[in-house]
Amino acid sequence: MSLIHRLPTVRGKLTENVPLAPYTWLRVGGPAQVLFMPKDEADLAHFLSSTPDDIPVTILGVASNTIIRDGGIKGVVVRLGPGFGKITTDSLTLRTGAAALDNKVAKEAAKAGIAGLEFYAGIPGTVGGALRMNAGCYGTETKDVLVEAVALDRTGRRQVMPLSEFGYSYRDSEAPNDLIFVEAVFKGEADDPAAITARMAEITARREESQPIREKTGGSTFKNPDQLQSGGRGAWQVIDAAGGRGFKVGGAQMSEKHCNFMINTGEATAADLEELGESMIAKVKETQGVELEWEVKRIGVRL
Repeated sequence: MSLIHRLPTVRGKLTENVPLAPYTWLRVGGPAQVLFMPKDEADLAHFLSSTPDDIPVTILGVASNTIIRDGGIKGVVVRLGPGFGKITTDSLTLRTGAAALDNKVAKEAAKAGIAGLEFYAGIPGTVGGALRMNAGCYGTETKDVLVEAVALDRTGRRQVMPLSEFGYSYRDSEAPNDLIFVEAVFKGEADDPAAITARMAEITARREESQPIREKTGGSTFKNPDQLQSGGRGAWQVIDAAGGRGFKVGGAQMSEKHCNFMINTGEATAADLEELGESMIAKVKETQGVELEWEVKRIGVRL
């Protein structure tokens, strides 16, 4: 019996053997054994509660910081669609679905005169990913604006998580791995929409100037290292000092423009990218005495 025949009847879409590379920013990776795009939260809850426990379930956003390995992902990959992208504002709070793009969240907050979420204009992902990894840039993080989030666990049970339950740290949280976030509530401060928009434009311009955003990339490859160990240097600085700028493995390369970004030059495999990252970790450790830790997520089966 094929996997799809063991799954419950849903109102969304279930498809077998779906190539995942087109769904990722790095454009690499094998197929999903089954891809599920739920219609809405109730559809997702029903699916989770009715799917046998032995079938793996993996949530995937826009994969702006994810390497999907060449062997693909076993079980079911859940990708939230337009039904999870709604954004509403009320006074100084903003409620958004987990599939909403971070950039869209920043724009809607600006229109409503809600300041504090401008940094999301510089993050190429979705709210779900931001919640999971405490996404941030230019001095502000998700933890600074989050009030609470709504998630479903592997049994389909709905739970509301206040900020205090996330256990946030730098680019990480203590949220259970089986949770699928479906909604978030943020709170900012009042300001003139034009002033907020101007700050967002500065963030966007800074990002375009310093990052290879026109390439097939995956955002920052490594977290910034321990500042005592690195002598106050960021990840890109220790990579640069180790000779990593422009370093290549197959079709994968550390960007010449920003050497903490990996790029797919056109024909890279997921294995190329992962080997490139591991090579950088080894080179930086050997030459700089600094431990780098992956920020890009790596999921799926190696070939």
